[in-house]
Amino acid sequence: MPVMTYEQIMSELKSGQYRPIYFLMGEEPYFIDAITDYIAENALQEHEKAFNQTVMYGKDVTIYQLIDAAKRFPMSAARTVIIVREAQDVTDPDDKRTKGKMDKLLFYAEKPLNSTILVIAFKYKTLDKRTKLYKQLEKTAVLFESKKIYEDKIPAWVNLYLSEHGYTIEPKAALLLTDYLGNELGKVVNELNKLMIVLSGENLKKITLDHIEKNVGISKEYNVFELQKALGEKNIPKANRIVLHFSQNPKENPMVMIVATLFGFFEKLLKYSYLSDKSQAASILKVHPYFLRDYEIAARKYPAGKLVKIISLLREYDLKSKGIGNSSTPDGDLMREMIYKIMH
Repeated sequence: MPVMTYEQIMSELKSGQYRPIYFLMGEEPYFIDAITDYIAENALQEHEKAFNQTVMYGKDVTIYQLIDAAKRFPMSAARTVIIVREAQDVTDPDDKRTKGKMDKLLFYAEKPLNSTILVIAFKYKTLDKRTKLYKQLEKTAVLFESKKIYEDKIPAWVNLYLSEHGYTIEPKAALLLTDYLGNELGKVVNELNKLMIVLSGENLKKITLDHIEKNVGISKEYNVFELQKALGEKNIPKANRIVLHFSQNPKENPMVMIVATLFGFFEKLLKYSYLSDKSQAASILKVHPYFLRDYEIAARKYPAGKLVKIISLLREYDLKSKGIGNSSTPDGDLMREMIYKIMH
């Protein structure tokens, strides 16, 4: 069967359809864990799990032990569930030099036991598609590659996740949360779940900046997006207040991350300034339409020539913040100097 998407797999599982083998691999652990956890919780009834569900960890088992477990028949149940977490650490006694050796699974994959659900959570790496094992798994298993979501796609994913649970979020709050947490979905989901619990207690359905500030600990006034907005408006007093706050809280506001975010903003602003049809700006720049007003205002403040200089300036200060061409100037001083040059 072809490689399946997360949505396809979850749809099948929720309809009660299970396959003999699930080989879940890739860089993003969240989707692998979500599929694994669903099968662990739902494939068997509670009274069946004691004798028919086994959870193994790769560092504790060999490939032979994995296969032997998969060959067991169920006891007083329709199926056996074998879950191998951290399967990238499974060892082969015949080749102890390399972890994650799954070649011998080929023999089981050729004729998997129909009464067994074998779930292999093979994180942070993938199988070589040229191998016999991969080609066999395409025929008899559910193959899933869990890929990282790029940071610019996380706000949309956050909206989708919340909508599935009956909640919404302000665009600015979604962007702020993404910038703070990055694209590690496990962390993002953990914070979203906490926020939904808070909102349910208040009988609310929309996450706001106030909720983010109160429950996640991100300031709604002193953050990189407020700095970006202040720069776009050439609001010098506001920009200076934010930079002062950043310099006083350097661990929470690392200059490297701030420069990276500002670089993305001014790079998109340069593209925006050259667009002949501004009506398509949101899709071309890959920004939420809510933020287009910021680009319209900034484009009037900064001509294209100035934007080119700003982008070059940000590259320069990115290197300085990493110690290249700068041996002693603190990040706070570098940041104030950079912001002054951007706005003057």
